[in-house]
Amino acid sequence: MYRSPRDGREGKAKRLILFYSGILLVIFADQLTKYLSIRFLSGADTYPVFQNIFHLTLVRNSGIAFGLFRNSPEILLIFISASIMLLMLWGQQLCGTSRLAGSAFALIVGGAVGNWIDRLRFGAVIDFLDFRVWPVFNLADSMITVGIGIYLISFLKSGKHRS
Repeated sequence: MYRSPRDGREGKAKRLILFYSGILLVIFADQLTKYLSIRFLSGADTYPVFQNIFHLTLVRNSGIAFGLFRNSPEILLIFISASIMLLMLWGQQLCGTSRLAGSAFALIVGGAVGNWIDRLRFGAVIDFLDFRVWPVFNLADSMITVGIGIYLISFLKSGKHRS
């Protein structure tokens, strides 16, 4: 079957629309859950959903994962801003070659932007998901982790890691 170059451009345009829509959806869901956390958990120490298994606990993290680098907010903001730009460029390129990799990067970028917004608004990232055996985290952190997992799967499926 013949495919014109226009078909390829239209397919890539659709994948880019899905890429940016995915980013916006992750940002919206992340910011909504953080708004609700701030609104309803501000006065509580913790709210047990499943006692000693899963709690909702409002935490403000001025560092990165596990609270690292919390004393360097300006440097973190610059580093994270540059990282988001690079991830967006990389994700846009991947959209042209792999739908799965593009979807993974939409989750990663959306999560990174969600936490970046917190840093701009509050000077810290809002975390609230507390499984009691792991540091408290948020939906954006989850999306980044899931996105990395999906990207690794797409990378392994593509066979590009083999020489």
